[in-house]
Amino acid sequence: MRELIRRIELATPPGRDRAVDALRALAILGVVLGHWLVTALVADSGTVHGASPLQYLPRLAPVSWLFQTLAVFFLVGGRVGATSYAKGRARGVGYRQWLGARLVRLSRPVAALLVVWAVAAAVMLVAGVGAPTVHTLLKLVLSPLWFLLVFAGLTAATPLVTRLHPLWPVAVVLHVDLIRFGLGGPSWLGWVNVAAGWLVPYCLSAVWAGGALKGRRTAWTLLLGGAAVTAGLVLWGGYPASMVGVPGSRISNLDPPTLAAVAFGLAQCGAALLLLGPLRRALARPAAWAAVALVNLSAMTVFLWHQTAMMAVTAVGMLTGRVLPGLHTVPDGWGWVLTRLVWLPVFAAALLVCWAAFHPYEQGRRRGRSTVVRTGTAPVTGVPGVPGVARGETHHGHA
Repeated sequence: MRELIRRIELATPPGRDRAVDALRALAILGVVLGHWLVTALVADSGTVHGASPLQYLPRLAPVSWLFQTLAVFFLVGGRVGATSYAKGRARGVGYRQWLGARLVRLSRPVAALLVVWAVAAAVMLVAGVGAPTVHTLLKLVLSPLWFLLVFAGLTAATPLVTRLHPLWPVAVVLHVDLIRFGLGGPSWLGWVNVAAGWLVPYCLSAVWAGGALKGRRTAWTLLLGGAAVTAGLVLWGGYPASMVGVPGSRISNLDPPTLAAVAFGLAQCGAALLLLGPLRRALARPAAWAAVALVNLSAMTVFLWHQTAMMAVTAVGMLTGRVLPGLHTVPDGWGWVLTRLVWLPVFAAALLVCWAAFHPYEQGRRRGRSTVVRTGTAPVTGVPGVPGVARGETHHGHA
């Protein structure tokens, strides 16, 4: 382990902003833990269906405030995209070449997931597993892919986004919500906010990349202003307190995004900017930086396979013939919450198995292959299996 930490430290370019990597790692881990805490697979009369503790325990809504971190992911991803596009243009890299490289890094691990689950679904149906159960499982696996589709679309629009002020998509979200909720407009109009809502932090990232978000005053303005608007919308505007969807709820803040979700995302972006200084100081320690680097280099694998890991543990538990608390039971009490916390390390172990099997698709190279890079003036052998660090990329190779 010490040797791995040393090699990652030596292979890291001096100008790399480690805090940006840390923000991405925190965003991904927030999504994973959030899904594991608010998603239940309930076994009932031979079938499995999804449920959420937020449906039965509305006082758990603050959990969604901590773990719904997609705005931070779009903020960081947009900043990396805008920076890499600008540097690519300076080196004479064309738009198509730049975009193709970024989308390929997204598509490889997604293709692996789709192939595995297409085979798994076919096997389950042939083996006699009920269609409702298969539908529930596929929905859990495939529903997170909407986020990647939006991210890919915004990535493709990066040259335009860098010229767009974040207030324009905020205005779009505001007017869509006014028409939907205030004037009784059609519900389908809300899907405009899928692009407009996540365009807000993505546009903000372009401003950040241009150096216009320096100083703690701007960050505090985003944090306090966004939090105040969110609180007002929840308390007096009729928006739900949960920042994720709740089964049976009339309005979802996330599906599609609402003005409350956008305001909350701006508050998260402000908090993320305030964390940059402390994170940079903490990541000066090689061990802390190595952990962040390894999470980032497997970010897509972790994101794509974390629901599969949870379902695998649930399925193995069913083989015992028992209904296990916190795993197969209805999430209708605090007992379920406490037992679910006990299951989290088991989910993490299953995810580690998925990572070992599928992270090479994200890296797009042979495992164990090393690369020679230069840090300072002396060449240093790259870290086997850690290509993003070994190649000395200024920022993440993947999206």
